[in-house]
Amino acid sequence: MEYEGVISRYRQWMDLPGSMPVISLQEGNTPLIPVPRLAGELGGGFDLWVKFEGMNPTGSFKDRGMTVAISEAASRSVRAVICASTGNTAASAAAYAARAGMRALVIIPEGKVAAGKLAGAVAYGAEVVQIEGSFDDALSLVVALSEKYPIALVNSLNPYRLEGQKTAAFEICDRLGSAPDWLCLPVGNAGNITSYWMGFRQYDARRGSGLPQILGVQAAGSAPLVLGHPVDRPETVATAIRIGRPARGEQALQAAEESRGRIIAVSDEEILSMQRRLAQNGVWVEPASAAGLAGLAHEIQAGRFDPNGRRIVAVCTGHGLKDPEIIAKSMPKPRVMPATQSALEEVCLRAAGGD
Repeated sequence: MEYEGVISRYRQWMDLPGSMPVISLQEGNTPLIPVPRLAGELGGGFDLWVKFEGMNPTGSFKDRGMTVAISEAASRSVRAVICASTGNTAASAAAYAARAGMRALVIIPEGKVAAGKLAGAVAYGAEVVQIEGSFDDALSLVVALSEKYPIALVNSLNPYRLEGQKTAAFEICDRLGSAPDWLCLPVGNAGNITSYWMGFRQYDARRGSGLPQILGVQAAGSAPLVLGHPVDRPETVATAIRIGRPARGEQALQAAEESRGRIIAVSDEEILSMQRRLAQNGVWVEPASAAGLAGLAHEIQAGRFDPNGRRIVAVCTGHGLKDPEIIAKSMPKPRVMPATQSALEEVCLRAAGGD
């Protein structure tokens, strides 16, 4: 049977309006990639997979929830949608609104959105407005505007977003035959950790798959759930999780507690180091996507996590092309050489391990 997206595949698992149309770009069905060499680098003795959500249509996990949020809005004949975004939500909302023939209004914090994400929102036809404030300011504004005007809010405060995003947990269980022992993932606005826990609990209730422990990871400069209070001026290179007041912070803390897991913070240096290590294993992700694995490495090194014999899945939420600026800035210029075989033989010998 041809794959048609997360709603078609898992509709019986979702709480949706009965007459809802399906607005889809065939999102989901993303690869669960084994990374044994990286597991070995982290100490070995365990199985490690990357759930690569960067392979969704707009390059991030947001598409799973957006297909449901936009479809539900279409069922009410809504003509426009609105969101606040650090980038990935903007691109996803713009793409699915375009698919549905709706208008999209995107509010972003000035100068805080990666160019690759902003370009996506513009390409899909959204009206993008920058505000002189943070993501949290933008979210407060779009909530107020959605309550005043006939325009659908499609941030993760929208419960239909979670209905779509929880399908990633179903896919992991379908692939592995049960839940992993641990799930590691970045935490920004906290909708994703909330939806994964929803999904695993639902799958376990129906299939007896077991439940993972969850390791949620924030950036040290943007770690309100670790600090225990909002962060007014969050700062991190991991732009997708640069959020000081997570909309679903309480649910995230509950998911960590109920799963017997925890939420920790890691430095930008640890995040960027893990981004490079992932790329060396063939998986290029945006910086925020490396946070989950950076947290796992941090806990193993600190002696607070024994991975031996465990099955661990790390969620990588967005593709490296979403936020390539850091790589581009540090990238050396390629050597210029004559277009002759003899000139290139030296390079080939080094690559092949010759003298």
